[in-house]
Amino acid sequence: MRYGIVLTTGDPRTLAEHAAAAEAAGWDGVFYWDAIAVPGLVCWDPWVVMTAIAMSTERVTIGAVVVTPSRRRPWKLARETQALDHLSGGRLVLPVGLGVLDDMAFGAVGEPTEARVRAELLDESLAILDGLWSGEPFAFEGKHYRFPAMQLTPPTLQRPRIPVWVVGAWPSERSMARAARWDGLVAQPLSSAGVAPGTWTPDGLRPAVDWVREHRPAELQDQPYEVIIDGKTPGDDRAAGAEIVAGWADAGVTWWLETDWAASVTPEAQLRRIQAGPPRV
Repeated sequence: MRYGIVLTTGDPRTLAEHAAAAEAAGWDGVFYWDAIAVPGLVCWDPWVVMTAIAMSTERVTIGAVVVTPSRRRPWKLARETQALDHLSGGRLVLPVGLGVLDDMAFGAVGEPTEARVRAELLDESLAILDGLWSGEPFAFEGKHYRFPAMQLTPPTLQRPRIPVWVVGAWPSERSMARAARWDGLVAQPLSSAGVAPGTWTPDGLRPAVDWVREHRPAELQDQPYEVIIDGKTPGDDRAAGAEIVAGWADAGVTWWLETDWAASVTPEAQLRRIQAGPPRV
């Protein structure tokens, strides 16, 4: 299992400093989050923040949890990710999902809010990213996007592409099938009412991991595949933290993302948790 930390508080300069501290403390990844205008929350442009993180670190994986392609132009997203992949030396991953509608950059500004439409936009965006990242001429004809052949050079540093981690809402087979087609599952349970987020346990996650691995396309069965989950462990009790993540590791999780979404978290508290190090099994 690898261990990342999601930075949730601080200005861009502080976030870059905290990323460097995380690398020094032994974390395997440093992540930010993607939002534009969520009432009551301070958020910064993730591409600016990740650029600062890339420039402040040398080893850790970087990404934003999670990017919402349905409110971005996919060719612009291809350019941004391509540049950041090169800048970071091939350390970028792209976690993606439908997005959270309490961000004002959806319905308030006329972006689609219907889940079906956002899912269609996500699928088309991923196909476009895959094509443009190749560095070869690529044309697209879809329901929402269409364009003649264009070419973005150079190709991404990572080959065959930047790893794409996709939110899979269990037990929705359509959502899980999307995750199975790419490089990682950002595991999210649905509640008994069929809405997210529900509540996970390691035993509840196991069937989802088994399902997605069984339904991987045949040509991808031998390729590496990540299972990602986020949670919180006590930085001042390493044994307790290790016990928490051990159950998830047994269930098939390959990335643990340490995350504290509480609005009361201060940059000082975030730094203390970073410096305490990951809850390694």
